[in-house]
Amino acid sequence: MSVLTIQLGQCGNQIGREVFDTICTDLHDANGFCSTTENRSYQAASVERFFDEEENGGLTARAVLVDMEPKVIGQTLSKSSRSGRWKYDRHSHFCQKQGSGNNWANGCCVHGPRHKDAVMDLVQKQAEKCDRLSGFLTVMSMAGGTGSGLGAFVTASLKDAYPTSFLLNHLIWPYRTGEVIVQNYNSVLTLSHLYQSSDALLVHENDAIHKICTQLMSIKQASFWDVNRVIAHQLGSVFQPAYSSDGVAEYSRSPLGDLMEALVPHPEFKMLGLRNIPQMSESSLPFSTFAWPGLLRHLRQMLIANSHMEEGIDWQVRPPAPGLPGPQKESAKRTGRFNTSIANLVTLRGKDVQSADLGGFQEPSLYCSWLSAQEALTIWKTPRAFNKYEKSASLVSNSQVLLKPLDSVVGKAWRMFASKAYVHQYAKFGLEEDDFLDCFTTLEQVIASYASL
Repeated sequence: MSVLTIQLGQCGNQIGREVFDTICTDLHDANGFCSTTENRSYQAASVERFFDEEENGGLTARAVLVDMEPKVIGQTLSKSSRSGRWKYDRHSHFCQKQGSGNNWANGCCVHGPRHKDAVMDLVQKQAEKCDRLSGFLTVMSMAGGTGSGLGAFVTASLKDAYPTSFLLNHLIWPYRTGEVIVQNYNSVLTLSHLYQSSDALLVHENDAIHKICTQLMSIKQASFWDVNRVIAHQLGSVFQPAYSSDGVAEYSRSPLGDLMEALVPHPEFKMLGLRNIPQMSESSLPFSTFAWPGLLRHLRQMLIANSHMEEGIDWQVRPPAPGLPGPQKESAKRTGRFNTSIANLVTLRGKDVQSADLGGFQEPSLYCSWLSAQEALTIWKTPRAFNKYEKSASLVSNSQVLLKPLDSVVGKAWRMFASKAYVHQYAKFGLEEDDFLDCFTTLEQVIASYASL
């Protein structure tokens, strides 16, 4: 089934291009560590999922590009064409000559209604090209104006126009040190509105990815391009085809539907984090060997200790011992900084994948009490390796992973709002103080819900 990607704003378009480039590179990898038949099945499922295949064999990305300024879209279209392996549909983009000025209200309240018909017409044309539509993947940032504000408006419009299709928002969390003076306002407004219309929010934190670039990829001065490549690799590691553990031996499933079924059992809990292992510079790969027990041991500890990479994990963090009374269990969680999960999805790719033992992820102590460990853990596998890694594992987790950064963003935004800083900049585009208060209320409820796990 096909996924239609909506790239919004400068960040969304740059990351979207890297995602399609990563997927296409993986498609053409001759060393997939699997049989020719397996490789062909994998490639066919991936093409159906992400590309429209032309009669001459060329690949056109299933995507709509949206920005209020033409520069980034022009660069994105040009770079994809120069790759020689895939391209965008040159009639599937929308841009104007004036941006949103890093103002969420300008993007959502002005540009959104003004250009809704044009954007949704492009979406409809792409959706009609899909034989089977799994749903929509929107790629956007939270800090700016177009990606966040227009992105929130487009998401609500997609939900209205396609109420039975799955809708996943991929969000880039801004650097803590700050990219935009009003980034906390924009983030609060974005998250609260998306929580009303999206089925799930898959988040990447810029600080965490930047650390991966410098410490694991050995990039001394990581650029946005380096960060975007790591994000694209992690997304590809989840969304490329894999077999589910329900015994159905086929790749052509609904990727977004299956992900929602596995990870979002309740609409109050829809914040997802993503980890991937291993990740290293391409030059180091030929000299590295990995075994499933070591990879999965590190991935499990990354989950429970809330670490984004395999270096520097706090190995002292342990899940509460089984059978502890309620108060002692809560105390163990607090003192151990333990990250409680609602549900987890582990995807394994590569050599000897059937021998991998995932028993460590099935311990009831890792999860809240709603679901049994067997229901809370979903496993996808494929013997086809991903992106030159002989063995790799990714973990998408609905857990407390984003509780601390969310609480921090809301706190910073609230302090600014209490002093009325920059509120007038939003008011002139139609956003009132009561709108801010509604957004704070929504996210404070989300924080309380996750904190109670």
